[in-house]
Amino acid sequence: MTAAGIDDATHRTILAVWRIEQPRLITSLARMLRDVPLAEDLTQEALLAALEHWPATGVPDKPGAWLMATAKHRALDHLRRGRMLARKHGMVALDFEQEQQAMPDFDAALDDDIGDEMLRLIFTACHPRLSREARAALALRMICGLTTGEIARAFLLPEPTIAQRIVRAKRTLSESGLAYETPRGEDLSERLASVLEVVYLIFNEGYTAARGNDLLRPQLCQEALRMARVLTSIAPQEPEAHGMLALMELNASRMAARTDAKGEPILLLEQNRSLWDQLQIRRGLQALARARELGGGGFYVLQAAIIACHAEAATADATDWRRISVLYAELSALARSPIVELNRAVAVGMAEGPGAGLAIVDGLAHEPALRNYHLLGSVRGDLLHKLGRYEEARVALEAAAQLAGNRREQELLKRRAAEAASAAAML
Repeated sequence: MTAAGIDDATHRTILAVWRIEQPRLITSLARMLRDVPLAEDLTQEALLAALEHWPATGVPDKPGAWLMATAKHRALDHLRRGRMLARKHGMVALDFEQEQQAMPDFDAALDDDIGDEMLRLIFTACHPRLSREARAALALRMICGLTTGEIARAFLLPEPTIAQRIVRAKRTLSESGLAYETPRGEDLSERLASVLEVVYLIFNEGYTAARGNDLLRPQLCQEALRMARVLTSIAPQEPEAHGMLALMELNASRMAARTDAKGEPILLLEQNRSLWDQLQIRRGLQALARARELGGGGFYVLQAAIIACHAEAATADATDWRRISVLYAELSALARSPIVELNRAVAVGMAEGPGAGLAIVDGLAHEPALRNYHLLGSVRGDLLHKLGRYEEARVALEAAAQLAGNRREQELLKRRAAEAASAAAML
């Protein structure tokens, strides 16, 4: 292998390790420094150090430990500089001692209230002083390690818009003196909706990756599920927390059936249902039942009810599409989201015929949020194919493939476009 090839391979390794380790690094440093934006800055310095040293020295046997040690050394240097500056100004030692005497045991309080380091960070990033949109973007970028592009895809917004939100949110968090903290009582409730949104978006990125060569990122799904289970314990009377857990459990139950041995996607109606995890389905249905007992009928509870219709159907033909279309209508009235309407179009197309579904899709054609959303063309192409309008289906599917960021989705859409082209040629 050439030197350039070695450097390229090392660079890819560094980025892969970084993607896995970044959340853990920020979590550890934030606990040391009580300052989330500063923790994020110092982890970035550790990444730069790896990019500088590893191409020359090789990737360490324990790259995560190397990054952690480097980041902590920088954090200690920062603390030492702070202490030196404090000594020059005098009085600080006395102030610190008095503050410590008056200060409650934050670590114990954090453990009592939340009991999960990652969730504490997400609650910190979801402070009410930040806008709702900025809270989620900041948490996903800094704490959960998603790229700006992945976050933009989740919100169906341009990358520069998301980047600006993150910069402004970090500035607000730093300048306002809002340090690493745990909310209590009403403060916790006030942030809970944003925290649920963040955890759900983490799961979605793991369930269908925005970019890359693999459709799934199972580690993200498992992390989101773990946090969702913790959330139901700290907010046991919140139906949406149970609804979100139900939604994740039911979706995750299909993970083993969503790709073939080569990693290629398998569509829902073509999946081998014997591979669905029945234990996970039972857990999901139990969480949904609990949400309903609590009077839940919100965003996550309705979505979980939709996925439950699939989970309870023994075969694809047994799916209650009319029930699903009704639930999507309720969800659409609640959320006012073009993506929900697009999903409703699929359900209506199955329940009432592809023409009815296509009418809904065509009504979404000029939605700004869906302009670069590949699934709009994917759904439209599928409905056109079912109607025998194969050439139009080919055009829609090829356009969708060009918009898809994930290689597996691109290839699937290209195959479906080729099938439509073959069907058109036979007419």
